[in-house]
Amino acid sequence: MTAPLCYRLSPNGLSLFVRVTPNAGRDAIEGVEIRDDGTAVLRLRVSAVPDKGKANAAVVALVAKALDVPKSAVSVTSGGTARLKTLDVVGDGAALAALLGGLG
Repeated sequence: MTAPLCYRLSPNGLSLFVRVTPNAGRDAIEGVEIRDDGTAVLRLRVSAVPDKGKANAAVVALVAKALDVPKSAVSVTSGGTARLKTLDVVGDGAALAALLGGLG
């Protein structure tokens, strides 16, 4: 049995499922976490506070840097005010997935 993935390939790139801890001591990608319901999420920590989109902007910057894409290629598509978010990353989905494999 294969482990669940924290992303889904799409025609324009991929959708990335993340769990964000804002107001952390540092910005970091902690790896893939399997949740109680069996789904996988990429755990992120950002030092920004969850106020007026600051944490979301930090998440976008962190993911863009890790995947070597411009910040404009990453957008929060759901969960804007929640810890669990879905990000869309525009680019070559297979190449982005390979980079994600190295992070988790």
